Amino acid sequence: MLTTLVPFAAGASPDAATDPGAARTWLSKIHAAAKVGNYQGTMVFTTAGVVSSSRVAHFCIGDQAYERIEALDGKQRKVFRHNDLVHTVWPKAGLVVVERRAAGAAMPSAMPSVDPRALDQYELRSEGEERVAGREAVVLLLQPRDEWRFAQRLWVDRDSGLMLRADVIGPGRAVLESAAFSEVEIGVRPQPESVLQPIRKLDGLRVLRRAYLPTQLEVEGWSLQTPTPGFRPTMTHKRALDVQRGESAAQGPEVIQAVYSDGLTHVSLFIEPFDAGRHKQDLAAQFGATHTLSMRRGGFWVTAMGDVPAGTLRQFVDALERRRP
Repeated sequence: MLTTLVPFAAGASPDAATDPGAARTWLSKIHAAAKVGNYQGTMVFTTAGVVSSSRVAHFCIGDQAYERIEALDGKQRKVFRHNDLVHTVWPKAGLVVVERRAAGAAMPSAMPSVDPRALDQYELRSEGEERVAGREAVVLLLQPRDEWRFAQRLWVDRDSGLMLRADVIGPGRAVLESAAFSEVEIGVRPQPESVLQPIRKLDGLRVLRRAYLPTQLEVEGWSLQTPTPGFRPTMTHKRALDVQRGESAAQGPEVIQAVYSDGLTHVSLFIEPFDAGRHKQDLAAQFGATHTLSMRRGGFWVTAMGDVPAGTLRQFVDALERRRP
């Protein structure tokens, strides 16, 4: 049975660490709500001063998961997911990209989940209670135990465990990015047809299918010599580099993607053949909490990306070693 985190008594320190048992219970509750909960609402994303919003819905019936995400700002884009099958529709371009993601691959999600194993890398602290989207929420701070990751502050629905808001916290406690429900309904009746029907009606759209082929870095001639503390490999796959040309992984250049997670955040490594026409110079960039590092490694171009400090990406890239031509 899931237990309730007892709020701090008056005068208690807001930075006191939560009891390990209660901490693991809350992370399990968040994880379950994100995976099997039924909810819908509007989410607002704020990154580097840029604000956008999406209408989202998530339903589960038994072992079947359905998700719908519609961007309300910028270019029209709709995402429909049934289990591991993802359709991304660009209405004005008359285009739909169909992808079947392997187990462990990043999926479109209204609100990210948290693996309870994150407590190996973060200390969970209670910061009281607030209201988000009209609902009572427990405020939790995941404080990293080292310099390899950012802190995150979570607002968790007291009743369901659904994450209502998540902030990534940088140096000086600055909010690097935020995702929050502005309105949400929890425990709604599942509407699988709202996802399945658009998937069936693709007439008049140009359909591009992107195939992900499972692999391993070692099989592709690479190895990560010094693992970054706390990050575990979750999946590695390869796909055609340019889906617009309709190439399969067997026909054209390939990009390898290896994903690593610490239970809360992810880092992706992309490895592709060097192309002098596209790869001009090494790049280090930041947008909100997301850092990107790209550079040439012999005949290859390596890109590391994730919501982590720049030094963490440098550690990943420096540890990557080519084992064979």
